[in-house]
Formats: sequence, C-alpha cells, structure tokens
Amino acid sequence: MGDKKRRFDPEFRAGAVRIVKETGKPVAQVARDLGISPYTLHNWVKNDRAQDQAPGGELDESERAELARLRAERVQWDKDRAELEMERDVLKRSVVLWVKDSMNQ
Repeated sequence: MGDKKRRFDPEFRAGAVRIVKETGKPVAQVARDLGISPYTLHNWVKNDRAQDQAPGGELDESERAELARLRAERVQWDKDRAELEMERDVLKRSVVLWVKDSMNQ
C-alpha cells in the first residue's frame, strides 16, 4: 500500500550531487545508476545550486566601498570604449573616402 519514505544520509546526497556536477551526466541517468528517484536527485541538485548562489550575507563597509569603486570604474571604461569606437568609425570612413579619392585621380 503506502511506500515507506527512504532516507538518505548527507554524504550520499552530496556524493550524488557531485556526480551530476562533475560528470555532466543527466540527472535522470545518475539517479537510475544510483537507484533513486530522478525527482529526488533533481531536488538535491536544485538545492545545491541555490546554496551556491545564496548571498554570503551583508557586505561590510570596505566591501561596499570597493564595489562602488569598481562600478564607477566600469562606467568610465564603458564611456572610454564608446569614444574609441566612435574614433575607429571616423577613421574607417576617412580611409574609405581617401581610397575613393585616390582611385578617382
């Protein structure tokens, strides 16, 4: 009638998730190889990924200052890149015009 819910120790769970992550095999295949439900293994993998992406807590003052500095630096780099791209485009156009002019002479 009612199936007894199987319990897996944390080492087994971690090992199963590690197999999925390191081998790149599909969750269903690894679950089949280990004799567990693919839904169960999928949940373990999903939880592991969520833990990897979970924020490590609040930033301290020096980390916030560094983040602000890096963001400002990124904005400046974007501006510099846009300016360089405009200069490049102008040079390309002038070369085309120069080539056309020299061919007409």
